[in-house]
Amino acid sequence: MQKLSVVIITFNEERNISDCIKSVQSIADEILILDSFSKDKTVEIAEGLGAIVKRHRFDGHIQQKNRAKNMATHQWVLSLDADERASEEMRIAIPKILQNPKHDGYWFKRRNHYKGHWIKGCGWYPDAKLRLWKRDFGSWTGKNPHDTFKLYTNETSEHLNADIIHYTYPNYETLKAQSLKFAKISAKSNSHHSKLYLLSKLIVSPVSKFIKSYIFRRGFADGWNGLVISSWQTKETFLKYYKALKGK
Repeated sequence: MQKLSVVIITFNEERNISDCIKSVQSIADEILILDSFSKDKTVEIAEGLGAIVKRHRFDGHIQQKNRAKNMATHQWVLSLDADERASEEMRIAIPKILQNPKHDGYWFKRRNHYKGHWIKGCGWYPDAKLRLWKRDFGSWTGKNPHDTFKLYTNETSEHLNADIIHYTYPNYETLKAQSLKFAKISAKSNSHHSKLYLLSKLIVSPVSKFIKSYIFRRGFADGWNGLVISSWQTKETFLKYYKALKGK
């Protein structure tokens, strides 16, 4: 059977890292943490659970995840965020795949939670993610902070009927803080665009985002939580163009 490296990037994740590591211990041959110099007990907890911890200054989600990927010892890699967990279905499916892989990458659905509730609308489910792949057959791309893993040309992948469990936001404050943080990072990524482009995006994109999230992606079906999430998705969209336009 092929050996598996699990890679996780961290910064101040003492609340999450233990459960994340424990969810993959039964299937991983190596658990590698790339930490951005956490100031809490993240490193201590990870090392106590047998993970290999390396450190590098954070310079972007895409850059850090590619760095962690390249540090993995084994060819097959499962990438998780610290607030994610491998489900029981994943722990059953992955060893079977690695006995005789038919493809170069595998997709999982991601079950996102807000305040302990599984959110099925707002574009939050199935939220398919390519997270199991051959290390040298693809790389992280996208625009920070919204990274995505892409296989190189001619590589093949398959969607699996197994979910990553994602404890996205435990409370309103974390949803707000992350939205503001992502808006700031996205504004930096968009700063090279012309003022005309940014202004047109500022006028059109927030309204489009709310309609898509709350109506077409059925955010309304999640009740008050769906309205709150759709509203913050809209505000994040507005701020990322507003801040880029203002040079903030």
